[in-house]
Amino acid sequence: MSEIHTQVQAQTQQNATATVQGWLSDFDQALQTQDIQGVLALFNEECYWRDFLTFTWNLKTCEGKDAIQAMLNAILESTCPSNWQLEGEATQNGDVAETWFTFETAVASGKGYLRLKEGKCWTLLTTMQSLHDFPEPRNHHRPKGAEHGANKQRETWLESREREEAELGYTQQPYCVVIGGGQGGIGLGARLKQMGVPTIIIERNERAGDSWRNRYKSLCLHDPVWYDHLPYIPFPEHWPVFAPKDKLGDWLEMYTKVMELNYWSSTECQNARFDEAAGEWVVNVKRNGEEITLRPKQLVMATGMSGMPNIPTFAGAESFEGEQQHSSQHPGPDAYSGKKCVIVGSNNSAHDIAAALWEHDADVTMLQRSSTHIVKSDSLMEEVLEPLYSEEAIAGGVTTEKADLIFASIPYKVLPDVQRPAFEAIKERDAEFYKKLEDAGFLLDFGDDDSGLFLKYLRRGSGYYIDVGACDLVANGDIKLRSGVGIERINPHSITLTDGSELEADLIVYATGYGSMNGWAARLISQEVADKVGKCWGLGSDTTKDPGPWEGELRNMWKPTQQKALWFHGGNLHQSRHYSHYLALQLKARMEGLETPIYGLQPVHHTS
Repeated sequence: MSEIHTQVQAQTQQNATATVQGWLSDFDQALQTQDIQGVLALFNEECYWRDFLTFTWNLKTCEGKDAIQAMLNAILESTCPSNWQLEGEATQNGDVAETWFTFETAVASGKGYLRLKEGKCWTLLTTMQSLHDFPEPRNHHRPKGAEHGANKQRETWLESREREEAELGYTQQPYCVVIGGGQGGIGLGARLKQMGVPTIIIERNERAGDSWRNRYKSLCLHDPVWYDHLPYIPFPEHWPVFAPKDKLGDWLEMYTKVMELNYWSSTECQNARFDEAAGEWVVNVKRNGEEITLRPKQLVMATGMSGMPNIPTFAGAESFEGEQQHSSQHPGPDAYSGKKCVIVGSNNSAHDIAAALWEHDADVTMLQRSSTHIVKSDSLMEEVLEPLYSEEAIAGGVTTEKADLIFASIPYKVLPDVQRPAFEAIKERDAEFYKKLEDAGFLLDFGDDDSGLFLKYLRRGSGYYIDVGACDLVANGDIKLRSGVGIERINPHSITLTDGSELEADLIVYATGYGSMNGWAARLISQEVADKVGKCWGLGSDTTKDPGPWEGELRNMWKPTQQKALWFHGGNLHQSRHYSHYLALQLKARMEGLETPIYGLQPVHHTS
């Protein structure tokens, strides 16, 4: 029976490969002859083409044939796509045949992923991988390092690095300045360094990694290691599944040195403005007390996906005689043993901080004002992440690069339907766990449309907790819970809630999240520019905290904005790793003077 099954599988794969090969050949022919109607005939009525730079010089999803036709009418002639080649064998999953492929445009090589239903395209991903004339110095292009022969003007590697560090920002201007030297700025800086784009990363902390070291001491990554690699240098095989914050901080510090980044720590950006006449930014920074003006052509805000801390204002807050702090300022639990602590919020930071305070014998109450999506860490890993990011995935040939592209190949419009079955399985698998939480009064949700954690993250960047143990403390009452109420006023030693009850408090922690990244643009550039580029993050799904209209891609992230030469970079470690590649390619192309006609620059619907 197994031999017959193997033969059937082989025949199915062979048929799928023949089908996608025929489709790619027809697609190649239609594109090269600019037969747009011929191209459209190869697509289903429900179809999606997600492009990263190769056709649009943008991150853009075209939904439906009309959108694809409009895109091709605008840019096909200048793009010159060709040489569409199957990479490996196709697979058949139910009624969907899917495959990897490679291709070229006039200026770049590309890679993509194709899904066919009944022989016609359902989803198509096209991504730029490298610029023809400017390959990265990797593999066959790697530098020699040593200069053989005799040379009286020889400059050693160290002397070259010291000269670069002494000149860049002083006698030589960087092409790009990245504001923010956390994980995002560091990963992007590595991409730009490898592409030969002179870049300075500005970080106000004393050391690379301090943005992690300075957080509350129990903080660990909630995403597993396979999801979190940085570009070029993956974590070693002994690295823990969930990296502790200080260990991650040390890794980031090491990474900046090994990747030879021009990393200006103890440096604060004071303000920036775009000089239209000169076509460059004027960025004023203070470095170790010295005021310096930088004039880069491109400015990247890598201040974290979340932007400025949201600190709510309540009547009487100024009268409180204990401590008040946003979760980003919380030092850890050590000083609060025996104290009455109120955590305002019920998402990741709220649970982490509450659990650490309980472990240090504080009296902890969590104030839950609205419902929260909870998913157990093990369930998330096994039901959602394991097919792409796990030891099992790696053993099956799914590298980090492949995993990133497979995930990116699912259009955001389709993603809720793809994610929902996994979270339905989690709901059933952990039914007893969820019942205990609800019995304790905890307000639960799985997103507005039950599509789970990642959609909530993409839509609003908040509203969830990956449970690593704190939920049991809530369920059994070790962490006290007040849900469905808010704060009426704050008193010198207590909080009055909207139901009239009162909570004694020595410490109030506002685990209330962050605003949009363009808040940093308002602070450092101007409110006018912040409003010009508009809100960062969110899809326009018309769900809670993600108002419509539908936009199809994350607002303003890793792509051109309405402000020339201003870019935003952030997200979790997975997004930062993957999308930094496309942002770096856009900056490199502009530095080299390539034509980069942008198709589908997103209009601004929301300013914050």
